[in-house]
Amino acid sequence: MPIPYGLKCALLAAGAVLVLPLAPACADTLLGSLADAYRTNPTLNAQRASVRAVDENVPQQLSGYRPRVAVTATGGQQSLSTTTKVTSSSVSTPLGPIGGGSSYVTQSGYNTPFSTGLTITQTLFNGFQTANRTRQAEAQVLAARANLSVAEQNVLLNAVIAYMNLLRDEAIVNLQKSNVEVLQEQLRQTRDRFNVGEVTRTDVAQSESSLAGGRSQLLTAQANYTASVATYRQVIGHSPGHLAPAAPVDRFVPNTVEKAVALGFTTNPAVSVAEFNIDAALLNVKVAEGSLLPNVAVQGSVQKGFLAVGSLSTMESFNASLLGTLTIPIYQGGAEYSLIRQSKETLGQRRLDLATARDQVRQSIVQAWGQVEAGKANIEATQAQVQAAEIALNGIREEARVGQRTTFDVLTAQQTLVNARVAVVTAQHDRIVASYTLLANIGRLDPRVIGLPVEVYQPQVHYMQVRDAWAGTRNPDGR
Repeated sequence: MPIPYGLKCALLAAGAVLVLPLAPACADTLLGSLADAYRTNPTLNAQRASVRAVDENVPQQLSGYRPRVAVTATGGQQSLSTTTKVTSSSVSTPLGPIGGGSSYVTQSGYNTPFSTGLTITQTLFNGFQTANRTRQAEAQVLAARANLSVAEQNVLLNAVIAYMNLLRDEAIVNLQKSNVEVLQEQLRQTRDRFNVGEVTRTDVAQSESSLAGGRSQLLTAQANYTASVATYRQVIGHSPGHLAPAAPVDRFVPNTVEKAVALGFTTNPAVSVAEFNIDAALLNVKVAEGSLLPNVAVQGSVQKGFLAVGSLSTMESFNASLLGTLTIPIYQGGAEYSLIRQSKETLGQRRLDLATARDQVRQSIVQAWGQVEAGKANIEATQAQVQAAEIALNGIREEARVGQRTTFDVLTAQQTLVNARVAVVTAQHDRIVASYTLLANIGRLDPRVIGLPVEVYQPQVHYMQVRDAWAGTRNPDGR
């Protein structure tokens, strides 16, 4: 049975849906969907908030350079009662000693003492711990930014996968719908031929079985499409419209795998995270060693009191002092030495983490490179398979019309063609996903590299807003 021209065009359009160069103006594009995910994805926004929280480590450590000022005030009411024993000595006279003995004097009353004071403390030297802690916090900020880049690329790659999965599943649903229509027509013609005695009941049963199988495949495809819609909604942030075709991003990738690996060692943010973690661990060693050095601080205080506590006779007092303190640690139980040894082990671990990160980058780039190359070849192979299956199906149908082929042969050829078209759609999907995966593994799945129509988030804006802040509890906008 020849395929109606309109139906054949529909099948070809469904099979080529992923690779059309142009799309209707109203269609959702891949770059537009990636931009939506970049703006609204909650995982990515949470990571940005995490970076802003890490930014605050720097002003917290810079506070070690600044004085600490405290104002104190005390006041209240007191009741005092004191009894004092007074002993007088005797006086010698010609008539004999006169006087001597003891007497008791009691003093009691109420007063309302009040005092206020100001204390300023400034650390002058603490074994370079403030400087090293500040540099450590800065390294942690850089590591957090690199982690943000990792999160951005993961979100964008997940958005690509969600978009392409939905595009693939939509094309497969269209193919399976068209297949069901063809099988329905096949069953109708088979029943007509059975009614005139050209085929047997077996041929009708085979057509009915193929139609039932086609409907089952259609239901499975629709279920997969529904799941892909839900995933798209989760990752992109809104329900999909009509999706436009997508294209690979090979133009952003080096032309050899060796160059891709070398570039990945430089640009992959996972490697940057490991490098900044080494810097932070090294500075943590210096902070721990600083606990063995002397500490110098100066403290100035002023206090004014009225009606001193514990005294009914003191009416007013004033105290002022400026004192310097030198502390030289001699032995603190050994904990400081343990911390130094522990921080050195952590530093060694972070260096090994860097080697692990580089190995993972190399492996993922080589693997993605192989998937891209296989995807290119797979598209050519499946397209050739479709062409051959179409020729075979048309030939078998013509042979069946003259009795040289059975209905089973026609149905088998039809299913082979459908499978080949599904394979083309899947190969095109895999080719584009592999292309974006390779770009992400290199570390270049960046909004600026691929040209996303979106305002790029700038983490350094919030950092500069809070770095030198001496006071204030309001969170800046940070964008």
